[in-house]
Amino acid sequence: MEDIIFGRGPVMEALKNSHPIDKIIIKSGAYANSLIPVINEAKKKGIVIQQADSARLDRMAGGENHQGVVAMVSAYSYVSVNDILKKAEEKGESPFVIICDKITDPHNLGAIIRTANCVGAHGVIIPKHESAGVNSVVMKTSAGALEYTPVAKVTNLASTIDELKDNGFWVTAADMDGSSMYDIDLKGKIALVIGSEGKGVSRLVREKCDFIASIPMHGDINSLNASVAAAVLMYEALRQRNL
Repeated sequence: MEDIIFGRGPVMEALKNSHPIDKIIIKSGAYANSLIPVINEAKKKGIVIQQADSARLDRMAGGENHQGVVAMVSAYSYVSVNDILKKAEEKGESPFVIICDKITDPHNLGAIIRTANCVGAHGVIIPKHESAGVNSVVMKTSAGALEYTPVAKVTNLASTIDELKDNGFWVTAADMDGSSMYDIDLKGKIALVIGSEGKGVSRLVREKCDFIASIPMHGDINSLNASVAAAVLMYEALRQRNL
């Protein structure tokens, strides 16, 4: 089974990290523009390079901005939660993970993974059902972060949270009905839960959490996009962890 990665940055990151790429398709006549570094890297790796017109690339990328390059890759290989914890252990750091509770928009999921990498989180956990999976849109939106930040897909988020808590984690969910995020300790072994775009954190998952964190709102509306809310909370955790 194959998927695609598109866009100059994501394709270059995949090449640098030896992601299994079957072939790269570039826009006809693109050898004299900003795709030259991608082409040269692909040649070094011995990867087949083909040319296609813009219309074909548009269809392959589903109308997204492909920037003239599409890579055909093997389907994304998910990791286990234990793999994420081992990554933290190998770095000698307290585990910091992000749990996405039924995030269905691939753009939001990709943006969350991108921010997770920027704040130094060790991995992202998503459920198998009622959630976006890692696809070409997620790869593009993550801007290459998926090459560094692993994603685990689990059958039951509530059970996974129980297992994390048994391992000494404190679990905090983002919800506007909670305590201010500034009053919650986000250091040590932590998991941050981000709820779905429409319904927020599901009831059972919320009940499993140790804390509910709200983001201060001082404007005329009181809600943020899921990926923006995730970014705000992640950076508060980063601030506290660096004190």
